[in-house]
Amino acid sequence: MSTLTPVRPDADADAAAAPRRRPWTLSKTAVNGALVLATLYTLLPLGWLITASAKNTADLIGGRSLGAGNFHLGQNLHDLATTGDGIYFRWYLNSLLYAGIGALLCALICVGAGYAFHVYSFRGKEKLFGVVLLGVLVPTTALALPMYLLASQLHIVNTYWAVLLPSLVNPFGVYLARVFCAGYLPGETLEAARMDGASELRIFWSIGLKMVMPGFVTIFLFQFTAIWNNFFLPLVMLSDNRLFPVSLGLYTWNAQTHAFPEYYPLVVTGSLLAILPLVIAFVLLQRHWKAGMTAGSVK
Repeated sequence: MSTLTPVRPDADADAAAAPRRRPWTLSKTAVNGALVLATLYTLLPLGWLITASAKNTADLIGGRSLGAGNFHLGQNLHDLATTGDGIYFRWYLNSLLYAGIGALLCALICVGAGYAFHVYSFRGKEKLFGVVLLGVLVPTTALALPMYLLASQLHIVNTYWAVLLPSLVNPFGVYLARVFCAGYLPGETLEAARMDGASELRIFWSIGLKMVMPGFVTIFLFQFTAIWNNFFLPLVMLSDNRLFPVSLGLYTWNAQTHAFPEYYPLVVTGSLLAILPLVIAFVLLQRHWKAGMTAGSVK
């Protein structure tokens, strides 16, 4: 008489679950591998820029920019500061002026417009907002020539205003500000402030702006990056090289490298310094994204 071997109730479940773990592991490995490749693809140009900025003209032309030897970063920085009586750092300050002031004022205007679209009701509001959304679809390069003609009428061509004023308008920033206001601006808080006798401007400045501060910072960073990297508008508006931003200034140097190869290290080293403000801005302001979205309601 044969004996029956008892079978654990969970044995079949373990046997059925075992094959399912392997595809999940393979999928996780594939995703992580793709992320690693994407990270390397993103960081490779930055790594090349860091190593190439320490090379001289012969190394760059000879294709030895990734080598560990021949460290000339100090000499390149000295040449960068002395070429053209230090014109590079004038371009650098111009970019800080254009991007810093332009992004700050643009973010304030966009948040104010988004706040008005969300809070107030007025005739033709949605149609006007539709025009704003239509502006998102228009590429900025297509507007360069009309803005140049307008600047000519105002006699501000080849001045700081020719680059700064167009930077104050960002239709996508208005759309983004309205989205933030709709999601993180409770109507009860505004009504309570009105009942306390606060004016509309005071409500916006003391309550509304603080509650949507993460949106303000987001718009500021987007616009700061766009203005800092802007090339075509300054190319159209400016002819005086003392007013150039760093992007246009490096372009003029790079155009001369065929006749003057000694500009190669200047362009590469200048490009490395040009990305520092963007990195610093993102590192310093990232905490505002992690902060509580409604922190301003209790301040």
